[in-house]
Amino acid sequence: MVKHILDSDAASFACEQCGSRYTEKQWAEKCEAWCAKYHQCNAEIAAHALPEAPGEETAAAQEAGKQARRSFWSVLASIFKQPLYIFLAFDGALALGVLYWWLLSKTTTWANFSSMYSNVPIYFWPYVSLTLLGMIFFGMSLAVSVYSWQHSRLRIASDESGNVLGATVGAFAAACPVCGSFLLSAIGITGGVALLPFKGLELKLLSVLFFAGALVFGVRKLARAENCEACEVQQQETSGVRKASDPLFSYQTLAAVSFLILLLAAPLWNRELIAASTAAKDGTLLMNKVNNVQGAEAGGNTLYNTVVAAVLPQQGFQTKIMLDDAIVKLVKNGIIDVEKFKEVYKSRGFSEEELALLTAPSYKPLTINAKNAGVLINLFWPLGLSNKTKFNEQSPMNSASLFNFASTGGWTLGKENNGGAYFNKYEIVKLTPAQEAIALEVAQNTYRPCCGNSSFFQDCNHGSALLGVIELGAAQGLSKEELYRVALQFNSFWFPQTYVNTALYYKLAKNIDWENVNPKEVMGANYSSGPGWAKNIAQPLQEIIAKNPNLIPKQQGGGGGCGV
Repeated sequence: MVKHILDSDAASFACEQCGSRYTEKQWAEKCEAWCAKYHQCNAEIAAHALPEAPGEETAAAQEAGKQARRSFWSVLASIFKQPLYIFLAFDGALALGVLYWWLLSKTTTWANFSSMYSNVPIYFWPYVSLTLLGMIFFGMSLAVSVYSWQHSRLRIASDESGNVLGATVGAFAAACPVCGSFLLSAIGITGGVALLPFKGLELKLLSVLFFAGALVFGVRKLARAENCEACEVQQQETSGVRKASDPLFSYQTLAAVSFLILLLAAPLWNRELIAASTAAKDGTLLMNKVNNVQGAEAGGNTLYNTVVAAVLPQQGFQTKIMLDDAIVKLVKNGIIDVEKFKEVYKSRGFSEEELALLTAPSYKPLTINAKNAGVLINLFWPLGLSNKTKFNEQSPMNSASLFNFASTGGWTLGKENNGGAYFNKYEIVKLTPAQEAIALEVAQNTYRPCCGNSSFFQDCNHGSALLGVIELGAAQGLSKEELYRVALQFNSFWFPQTYVNTALYYKLAKNIDWENVNPKEVMGANYSSGPGWAKNIAQPLQEIIAKNPNLIPKQQGGGGGCGV
């Protein structure tokens, strides 16, 4: 029986179930009948209710809110008291983790990623934490969705659309903020990740919120379903015994799914082992030790001084390469923005001679030394990135991940915000087919210590810059042997301490002076790639240093980073 209320404003009729008031008695009766039957309000009926005064909340509404909160946690607890759903949540989390691993593998490996970012805890640990949270919420949401589908009398797939939508959007948002999202690139959203203030952690957080929202949506739906005749939850316990209605839902099936997921992860694991074996990883640690070992002062070490003078001569190396009009063309096409370039070097220092390279052709043989090595890497980087060649069409860069590499996302000194817009598009340096063949061969056989990729796979600034050097040299008639020598000279000034230690190894272990080394051998994967250098140079050199602790003086590191 509805309650008739008389107050100073007007007469009204109240539903004694929820407390809502109506001007017409028939609507109050409809509301009370609905609430009594379903223990919740009907939106269409409630639309006719009188608005509540600001801050007013009926006792029935308050009690309903408490019951809803209790119901949410009790439903969640009742689901995960059953081991089968815990197992299902584990499978879901594991599957998402493998998906993320696969997405990461499209641009790098976990070993490389952790090596690059573990020394930046403000980025690395939030990334790991958000990834784990996303996996947990996704797994729980999946278990809740299956529980809801199994125990509902009306098993309609569209009922789970909220969970599926949340999971799908979450997966797209959480792919990989290292160099950008592979999935976002696949659907045409490129370049934005590199420009975000927190380098993609925003997307990680967004994905976690989507997964959490999907979980809350599913549990709240179950909480309401307890008193809804349209989707009443059957009162039955789920056990490990296979049910007739759900023959596939069992511990055996979930164990098989776990095995399948791990089987799919096996190739990713093998790739990690190949890219960074235990020996190579240990060697990388040795690289850091070797490049930072503390010993005698340089002034008192004749051998060390001799090696440094050979690898990094004070006057530098004069090459046969001329810049010609290559840099001017880069400026003309907007690949280099002169004002942005000047701004970067305002604090670093920029000579008039170097500034002139941006505005006028240079036909002077190029010299690289300790003073101009940093400027040259930022001049050759956009050249290697943008110059159009046939072989770049087959480059691993030419993929959906184009805008997400360090070489593309990191190039911000052009008119465009991402260097991927320039990749292989401009004929800055024209090469004949024969010259292209020479450049490709040298590029495929020259590496850099910052990673395990050749210059052909120019995924960082050093790779793009060295490819630019090789292309320009090949176009100007340098032979393969001369290009290998020039590549070693440039790499030596871009990774000074690494190649000083390489020269020490050659002298002490092979008794070969630096002037007599084979540039092609030194620039190959065994001695110039990150894993190769760690294994073949750092490890044996560390043993030599252990016996001769004063061999190498205190150093500052092995080279610059992969940014402007």
